[in-house]
Amino acid sequence: MTETAARTLVRRGVSLWLDDLSRDRIVGGGLQSLIDGFGVSGVTTNPTIFAAALARSTAYGAALHRLAEQGVPAADAALQLMTEDVAAAADVLAPVHAATDGADGWVSIEVGADVAHDAIATVAEARRLHALVARPNVFVKIPATRAGLDAITAAIAEGISVNVTLIFGLTTYGQVVDAYLAGLERAAERGLDLHRIRSVASFFVSRVDSEVDARLSAVDSIAAAELAGAVAIANSRLAVETFDERFGSERAVRLLERGAHPQPLLWASTGVKDPRMPDTRYVDALATPGSIITMPEATLRAVADHGRPGDLRDLSADSARTVLRRLADLGVSYDDVVETLERRGIEQFERSGRELLRTVDAALAGARDAA
Repeated sequence: MTETAARTLVRRGVSLWLDDLSRDRIVGGGLQSLIDGFGVSGVTTNPTIFAAALARSTAYGAALHRLAEQGVPAADAALQLMTEDVAAAADVLAPVHAATDGADGWVSIEVGADVAHDAIATVAEARRLHALVARPNVFVKIPATRAGLDAITAAIAEGISVNVTLIFGLTTYGQVVDAYLAGLERAAERGLDLHRIRSVASFFVSRVDSEVDARLSAVDSIAAAELAGAVAIANSRLAVETFDERFGSERAVRLLERGAHPQPLLWASTGVKDPRMPDTRYVDALATPGSIITMPEATLRAVADHGRPGDLRDLSADSARTVLRRLADLGVSYDDVVETLERRGIEQFERSGRELLRTVDAALAGARDAA
């Protein structure tokens, strides 16, 4: 597969978003080159990505020196640096956003981990991030916790576009769609222009296989070996079925007729973690028109070089259900897998927030010492 073929993937209706962001990519033109060369049309980021960028980059030197001189606390400094990067990336992607009438060209910024279980605090932070970045093509990222679901509805009702993150299971995904639709209904009651509100649902993929395969490895059977690496894709196919059902419902159609948009599935965690699998396995399997695939640059380049994308809809929903039934027959609980991943996802989210603050604090200390 060539870079031209990667653009063919885009022409088939699949959006390719980069799961990475740094000031180097912005000021050095790296982000623009991926837009021009590979058809990248969006960016996702999170505290872990930002901490890594800060640790390895010299592009933040002047900003860190200024913040250190002003005595800005680490939390405030992190917020300022992140919002600056997200706003700058949004400006780079603004032409894509305009050319696609808002369907593409988005950058995400995540609410803090400390509010993950507090709906009121999450909405307050969503408002703050929305106002600080002040760009029409920025999603506020909200995790799909119980509190997060209420926050999603409230944020959408206020016209704040949302990237719902940390979705692993079908029940939670259905609740996410309901939260989005409820938010649109409230926005309509308030007289807001539904056409200006967008949302995506970030459904995680490779972590599902990592957890399932670890459990299958304890089952000594040919059936267990055959099922390894199959559950995440089956799970994703059933998410597509849920999407079709929910956005084909009378409730959704009424909103769509008033100018609202569906909430595209965004396939997250698409980097392959099992070295025995092809490095483009998930992108190849998930390349469904109308969806978004976010990936690190290494996966993007692998897809461009030797990917062979198909269409997730080529796997029937019945076949996907058969995979999950076979999993249950082997004594592996799908519900427990999902609950475990959701819990770990939030724990990792919280750890990432703490690590970001430590990284920023160390960077500020380094800037003070160098002054």
